Amino acid sequence: MTTQVTKSKIFFILSLAFIGGVFGASFWYPRNFDSFLLFFPLIISLVVIVIFYKNRPALIAGFFILFFIFGIHLTEKNLDSLKNAQGKDFSGEVMVIREPELKNGYQNLKITPLLGHPVSKGGKFIARTGIFPEYRYGDILKINCRLEIPKNNKESNFDYRMYLAKDGIFWECKSPKIESPPAEGKANGGNKIYVFVLNLRNKVDSKIAAFLPAPQSGLLSGLLLGGDDQMSKNYQEAFSITGMTHIVAVSGYNVTIIAEYLMALGIFLGLWRRQAFWLAILGIFLFIFMIGFPSSAVRAGIMGGLLLWGIKNGRLANSQNAILASAVVMLFINPLLLRWDIGFQLSFLATLGIIYIYPLFQNYLVKKYKAFGITEILMLTISAQIFVLPVIFINFEKLSLVSPLANILVLPIIPLTMLLGFLAVAFSFVFPPFGQVFFWLAFLPLKYETELIRYMASLKYASLKIESFPWWVVVLWYIILLGGIFLFKKKIKKESSSLDKDN
Repeated sequence: MTTQVTKSKIFFILSLAFIGGVFGASFWYPRNFDSFLLFFPLIISLVVIVIFYKNRPALIAGFFILFFIFGIHLTEKNLDSLKNAQGKDFSGEVMVIREPELKNGYQNLKITPLLGHPVSKGGKFIARTGIFPEYRYGDILKINCRLEIPKNNKESNFDYRMYLAKDGIFWECKSPKIESPPAEGKANGGNKIYVFVLNLRNKVDSKIAAFLPAPQSGLLSGLLLGGDDQMSKNYQEAFSITGMTHIVAVSGYNVTIIAEYLMALGIFLGLWRRQAFWLAILGIFLFIFMIGFPSSAVRAGIMGGLLLWGIKNGRLANSQNAILASAVVMLFINPLLLRWDIGFQLSFLATLGIIYIYPLFQNYLVKKYKAFGITEILMLTISAQIFVLPVIFINFEKLSLVSPLANILVLPIIPLTMLLGFLAVAFSFVFPPFGQVFFWLAFLPLKYETELIRYMASLKYASLKIESFPWWVVVLWYIILLGGIFLFKKKIKKESSSLDKDN
């Protein structure tokens, strides 16, 4: 029996133990937890490992407890910084560490005190100021304000405090008085390469806005650079209602499209498939680099790259350990992502849905009814959505009824749109007349996509309001889902074994 526990299964078990520990500690918060309680299971696990080191099942059980405890400890350690945060006055020099978020008449600055200031050891903070003067990443500012712990809106389920805390932001800088640096001193505190990347991104945005009207310019900017901030609120809402926000969110889908193009280009140039795959991976890295390494893009790059690896090697069903490995690494770096980063949850669960559910559809539907790729798109969409629906219900309180149809009608056009848009931007820098031609060509699919999404969002029953979705239903949902997948796979394995015996 011990020989059946392969290294792959051991990795799977221990990864689940660590993630389980992070999960448990995340949902114990904000209750006070005595870390001393971990001492006894820690001793038990070490005793089991030392005494039964020759017994593989016992050894695995000991390490399972150890990894579970480590997940709890790591999460609690990160939460301690939040629990100990207190309001205080601040006066000193800070650096803007992200491009400001421009919103309705104001801008949010994510800033960190310069080294040497006592607060610099305790985290970052966020300051809200007017739309002018404009600030940039790397600006060194002198600021005076009252640091206060972020407060949640009692009328909303959104945990604003933890949303900021997951990024190491523990305070809000209330009524900041900012002394701007002289012009020649601006942007002198940031990474020069990152500054170059941001300048390039801004130039690309300017080119798109100059050649295309809204909302088509906003959609192309989202497809190539990520984010829907260049689109109006009406179109942002339309994308949300139709479940199409993922195409402008630097999701694994966008990354996979880029990788697919680079794979095809590599093979066209005479590279072997393995070499073309590494070309695609390099392209993913450069794409994420160009848009400034936002956490959502890094996550999408990891998930999309691993998913592409599974598809290209015909091992989609065996990609679970690779996905778990990426989740473990991300949670090791920041365990607060598991509960308080919706993007992490959606990316992780959607990828798992494709890995576990799509192969079942592929065997029974996709291979039999190809329908020019429409069946594949529909089954991929359904596979992902089955896994993420509870998270969507809890966080967005909305169910899109037109999402499957919208994905079928839009997704096949997205790769062509991205290709034309990329060529348009590239030529606009080196030979503007050609850039203008490609922008005209890109406008046609962009117009189709925006108008279709706007129309579908306007339908009377495009979405349903889901209020107060209970947690116990979420738990039951995933228990039934995983149980069904296990039983179905067991049935398939039994049928294949019977066929082998008959042959």
